[in-house]
Amino acid sequence: MPPSHAAVFLDRDGTLIVEKEYLSDPAGVEIFPGVGAALRRLMDARLRLVVVTNQSGIGRGYYTEADMHRVNQRVLDLLAPEGVRFEQIYFAPEAPDQPSRGRKPLPQFLFDARDAFGLDLTRSCMVGDKQADLECGWNAGVRQCILVRTGYGRETEAQLGSDASRTVVVDDLTAAAEWILQSIQP
Repeated sequence: MPPSHAAVFLDRDGTLIVEKEYLSDPAGVEIFPGVGAALRRLMDARLRLVVVTNQSGIGRGYYTEADMHRVNQRVLDLLAPEGVRFEQIYFAPEAPDQPSRGRKPLPQFLFDARDAFGLDLTRSCMVGDKQADLECGWNAGVRQCILVRTGYGRETEAQLGSDASRTVVVDDLTAAAEWILQSIQP
């Protein structure tokens, strides 16, 4: 059976939550305004939500995998009142200089999600605040990569160069969701 579901792949830090370098304490989780409602709208449009995050602080020894799971749980708890549900949270614990199967910009986690959840990458989007997020989506063959200006997004936008023509740039996840809902048929 061919893949049938469109998905929105989401970076975590700087996209869903306020960027706090090497966040390891769940008490520091701060969801950007409007994120819960935006994610709920995407879910209501029958789009699957998948988080793909690089967590090099684990590989660098700044925090543990258990710390990261507690942070992720806090994110889920804060989004629960909106009824938000992610199919999966994929994470790459390796530091940039360590071998990795899924560290963005590698597309492996998008392929894993495609296979696990019957996702059609050609109808899906990748949303993030860094060049590695965009490259991950392009490497996987998603329909559109969207750069949010939250987190490192403004810096990334200033450095896009020739990649600007293949990137949708918006202020935040609310605007990304609006673009997706107007442009992608679930």
